[in-house]
Amino acid sequence: MARTQTLVQLDDILLSLLDQRAAQRGVSRSQVIREAVEAHLASDHESEISRQILAGYERIPQSTPDEWGDPSRFTAAAARDAHRRLDAEERSAGHEAW
Repeated sequence: MARTQTLVQLDDILLSLLDQRAAQRGVSRSQVIREAVEAHLASDHESEISRQILAGYERIPQSTPDEWGDPSRFTAAAARDAHRRLDAEERSAGHEAW
């Protein structure tokens, strides 16, 4: 992949930290900077995806019935089943059910 050289101005402290990191990892300053920029941009991209997912749930809340059924009925049934199984487990262990 072709690369373009760019000038980045850093203060002495940041340059020192950059050099330390590069030396620890045995890579160049440029490599550390590239990785940092990639991570920063990837974080922005992930944040945008998360924002879009949240916007979708705001438009159509998770509890909205659809062609698969009513999620609140499913979750209520699942909760009842979990409580029933936990009660049975408690009784089989010799404990009184709640």
